[in-house]
Amino acid sequence: MSIALFLLTFLFPPRTISAPALALPSTVASLSPRPVPVAVPVMPTKKAPKNLSYTVTATTYWPETGQTDAEPMETADGSRIPTRHSSKTRWLAVSRDLLSHWGGPFRYGDTVRVAGISDALDGVYIIHDTMNRRHRHCVDVLVSERECKNGLEGRWTGIKLSRFTAPLLWRAG
Repeated sequence: MSIALFLLTFLFPPRTISAPALALPSTVASLSPRPVPVAVPVMPTKKAPKNLSYTVTATTYWPETGQTDAEPMETADGSRIPTRHSSKTRWLAVSRDLLSHWGGPFRYGDTVRVAGISDALDGVYIIHDTMNRRHRHCVDVLVSERECKNGLEGRWTGIKLSRFTAPLLWRAG
């Protein structure tokens, strides 16, 4: 024990309190707890219907450092873009407001249908990447640099984006 603590204990000894002084007054001791109803507000959750269509702006991109980050061949979900990719790869980057991580309806790996760009680019795509945070309601179609220079480069507005569910071809009976 330190000298200071010894002196404090010697000069100011701890007091003991008698047992009757600790007892509660008779009015408090005779009260019994009663149940109290607690009202917890239930907030309805709004979920978007699965067949909802979104109107977005579409552009094309190819993996180069000027259009992506320092790792152009790696997407936001960790996938690696194939070396010999083209528009037939059917990969899509979406703006953050469309991803579920930021409150949107889609996740990485979801299959979506894109309609309204062109015959060559309309179709079913898989979401693998995220666009820069400055974009809202946009999608970026992965193409090769060669295809962009041959006419697939552009910006299209009024494009329809919807969740794609594969039709059931047969069912075991």
